[in-house]
Amino acid sequence: METRIYKKENSLSFLKILKESLNDVFGARFLARQLAERDIKAQYRQSYLGVIWVFIMPITTAIVWIFLSSSGTVQLSDTGISYPVYVFSGTLIWSIFKEALTMPTASTNGARGLLSKINFPKEALILSGIYKMIFNSVFKIGLLFILMLIYKVNFSLTMLLFPVGLVVLILLGVAVGLILTPFSMLYKDIGKVINLVMSFFMYVTPVVYAVPSNGLMKTFMELNPLTYVIGITRDMLFNGTFTYLNIYILIVILCLPVFMLGLVWYRLSIPVIVERLSA
Repeated sequence: METRIYKKENSLSFLKILKESLNDVFGARFLARQLAERDIKAQYRQSYLGVIWVFIMPITTAIVWIFLSSSGTVQLSDTGISYPVYVFSGTLIWSIFKEALTMPTASTNGARGLLSKINFPKEALILSGIYKMIFNSVFKIGLLFILMLIYKVNFSLTMLLFPVGLVVLILLGVAVGLILTPFSMLYKDIGKVINLVMSFFMYVTPVVYAVPSNGLMKTFMELNPLTYVIGITRDMLFNGTFTYLNIYILIVILCLPVFMLGLVWYRLSIPVIVERLSA
């Protein structure tokens, strides 16, 4: 580890801090992998169902909506593909985004003991969390492709763009999560508010049903930026029409600066938060 000397400065350089943060992300690859392996093994060591827990949330949500749709309890607009595939792909993509959003807080909170005792690049926690997300997502996506085969969904060339869509999805979630992490660590209410807000946003995002052709819900969905992120990512799988592609491209362009802002904010705030929590 390099020796660091902390001194008072009259000004902070955004680009300098960003460069240091990116260097630490690159330099902490081995440490991040070790932390990810430790956490994954600990997560499933005492679990009878093991990796099956990765599928529980998207599967149970999909089953509920499939039942509501097939029983006629809820009338849904046409999705263009088999509804079970539509709803499972939506809940799967949504679960990946939600995990990306909450991951920075979960990873940082889980390492509180290390943060107060050992000097190491804090960015390793974020990279470790991304490794764990990729590990969990591989199983989910594998199950989705099996479901697509069962329901005889045609595979298309646009499917090659799906990994790019997932990268954008994860980048956006992590970027927002980095900004929220210091507040979530200081005030537990923030985490509860995030869960509440995400529950609301799921129902104004085309996760389990398509955007209506008219009405108040159509307006809500079109005002929700996640509509375009989730919708376009799913369209990549099913050779969709890529509705509102211009808005999606704008969101993609904004993702990178928001992510860089989140990295700088995380780097500046976490040492202060840890010192305050350890006092």
